Amino acid sequence: MLVNFLLLFFTALIAGSLAYFIPSWQERYFKLILVFAGSYLFAITVLHILPELFVGTDDATNMGLYILLGFLLQQVLELFSSGVEHGHIHHHGHHHGIESGVWTLMIGLFLHAFLEGTLLSHDGILVAHDHAAHEGHHHHHHHGSNNLMFGIMLHKGPEAFALVAVLMSALKKRWVFVLLIIFALASPLGMILSSVLFEQEFIGRGALNVFYGMVAGGFLHISTTIFFESSPDHRFHLNKVIISILAFALAISFEMLS
Repeated sequence: MLVNFLLLFFTALIAGSLAYFIPSWQERYFKLILVFAGSYLFAITVLHILPELFVGTDDATNMGLYILLGFLLQQVLELFSSGVEHGHIHHHGHHHGIESGVWTLMIGLFLHAFLEGTLLSHDGILVAHDHAAHEGHHHHHHHGSNNLMFGIMLHKGPEAFALVAVLMSALKKRWVFVLLIIFALASPLGMILSSVLFEQEFIGRGALNVFYGMVAGGFLHISTTIFFESSPDHRFHLNKVIISILAFALAISFEMLS
């Protein structure tokens, strides 16, 4: 868990620092990175998260409702975050009112990232509890968790970059860096807190499944939004299609190796 904590924290910190220390960047390259991250996120949601959800529940209908709830919750969070979690970066001229919206932006992104962290604690708990009875199933979880971790890291990097790029137009640099650190801690804290609450029996596997389903719905919303927004003119872009195929192939490869 310490390794996952450090990976999550430093992925966000390093990616955000790129926008912090290198303010001159090519937006078209960022969008291509975002397409790769969104494609990978969609792939692991379909290949890993959704199968785990429906295999691990006795009530598939309720699980479907949790996924829909998460999809809708993500829409609500985007009212606070302005879509930063899927790469929305607005230019300086559009930020006359951002000073009053910094806290809503941070609250929306922090909650989103915090819930993401519960995914990793959920997989870790399944590994620990299924290992004794299902040795082969444990092996799948181990590699599947690595695939999930990689997907969250791919999502976390552009998200942190976009957050800093937005805040740089509204706040002094020292405050931007403080908020970046707070954001970088959100997912690790979600992972640790949900694990501790489970170990202390404040929540059960059923509650974790609810969180898991809601975050899966959020991932579906984010990844499909990236797809749609990457081609707002509805034209065919070969480079984006190739990047998506590469991301799908990588996710499939990791799952087949598990």
